[in-house]
Amino acid sequence: MELGLFSKKKENQPQQPPSSVQSSSQQKPVFSLEGDKPPAQLPDFTDVSKVDVRYPLLAPYALVHIYWDAPSHELVYEVEEPQLSSEEKEMLSTLEDGIRELINISFVNIKDETIIISYLEKNLQVLLSEFHLRIKKETFLKFMYYMYRDFVGLNEIEPLMHDYYIEDIECNGSQTPLYIIHRKYQNLRTNIVFPSNQPLASFVEKLAQKTGKYVSYATPLLDGRLPDGSRVNAVYSSDVSSRGPTFTIRKFSREPWTPIKLVDFRTVSPEILAYLWILIENGTNIMVVGGTGSGKTSFLNAIAFFIPPAARIVSIEDTKELQLEHENWLPSIAREGIGLASSTGQKRGEVTLFDLLRESFRQRPDYVIVGEIRGKEAFVLIQGASSGHPSFATMHAESVESMVRRLMTEPINLSPALVESIDAVCVLVHAKVGGKDVRRIRDISEIIKVYPDGQVKTNVPFVRDPRSDKFYFRTGSYVFQKVVTQQGINLQELNLEFSRRAKLLFKLYEQKIFGFSEVQQVIHQYYKSSKEVLSRFGIS
Repeated sequence: MELGLFSKKKENQPQQPPSSVQSSSQQKPVFSLEGDKPPAQLPDFTDVSKVDVRYPLLAPYALVHIYWDAPSHELVYEVEEPQLSSEEKEMLSTLEDGIRELINISFVNIKDETIIISYLEKNLQVLLSEFHLRIKKETFLKFMYYMYRDFVGLNEIEPLMHDYYIEDIECNGSQTPLYIIHRKYQNLRTNIVFPSNQPLASFVEKLAQKTGKYVSYATPLLDGRLPDGSRVNAVYSSDVSSRGPTFTIRKFSREPWTPIKLVDFRTVSPEILAYLWILIENGTNIMVVGGTGSGKTSFLNAIAFFIPPAARIVSIEDTKELQLEHENWLPSIAREGIGLASSTGQKRGEVTLFDLLRESFRQRPDYVIVGEIRGKEAFVLIQGASSGHPSFATMHAESVESMVRRLMTEPINLSPALVESIDAVCVLVHAKVGGKDVRRIRDISEIIKVYPDGQVKTNVPFVRDPRSDKFYFRTGSYVFQKVVTQQGINLQELNLEFSRRAKLLFKLYEQKIFGFSEVQQVIHQYYKSSKEVLSRFGIS
């Protein structure tokens, strides 16, 4: 089958973007993608040199081949895309130049991908007609794939954006391979290389456009969020980054991990989750700390499942990452300003975490969640926590002691009495299990007393044994005692409730109930009729 010269058209008349009404009666595009499918089940491995797997990314056109590269003695991540001959490459370059002149692809505010593809396909047919080109269907589909990838998607990295297993995409400059962090195979070198600074700078500009922000030599740093929720950090100019422009993309799952999924990953135990459930229900303040990429935000999102269904929640973030199933939830996101900073250090129109947090306490929240605290917003958060607003947040710190030091020194400068309002600190770490990198709760510490010199007296109810990769309940809970005193609950009954909830969470894990809505529905139902839920799962 040959395509081209489809119909007589006036010279340089692009096809107009079809509306959603028109699209139903229009011919189905020749080119199509199969869409994102459930992630491929990757086999476990004991010998990394035996790894040799392929799975689709942008089916049926792009897939990935992960294999052991003997010469370099490492696993490599090789994206396989349709092959083009030198003649086809030259023709594609000409057609892409024509597309840029013919249409403004920024019309892609349309969410229906079929409409986008139809629009792009018909304009490609216009160009084939104008250039009097006849090509085979196979070549036409290859051209459409690359045009879709480059005009609608994110160029060379578009296939990577469709890999469920990728957590981070890292570009350290031009003429050097991109690296990815894979959930199963960890750090992998890819076969994607930007040949020079110019196309890489253009790509960073495209990232900025996708995030709705602006980069230039005057403002070379980019921090934003792509339409799919991925977080982007980039440097535009080579005088800031010696290897040329750079970028890092942190990908997030479309559905956040549920508490039960964290049990499946062995990040936590059902008992730890049951403990946190009781703390959250009874209005305690929880801090989640750990190093970069330790899973702090994912863990925070997971324990937010335990907030009562009717509670008023206000969340505050730099870039939107939290996703909750609560109807009474007000998500707030900080906004950058424009122009030069004023005498107070803020730009015109800027809305900071501090501003949002200060206003949030006027919105009568039952729970306040801050994605990450770094500066003066911590003072407002802890003030609110100490005055009866249950608060959760994440923070970069390797231990309770380092967290307390950060809170008590510049620029936060909290007093010991205010730091004591934090009830429990969950410490997440990267760990090695069977030679594989994993994320784990290292321990949960309850803050009893903070001294003026920064020393902390803690109780550690849960701790992980790194040798056995098991969690242990070491001592009684100091916070449980506080709950008994403040709420007038019998300690024996509280411990019995802790046991019931741990059993329920383990039942959900046994029955592989991992879905976002399914897990949240069970937890919400438990608040309404615990006996009915326990009976359904056979728990007495």
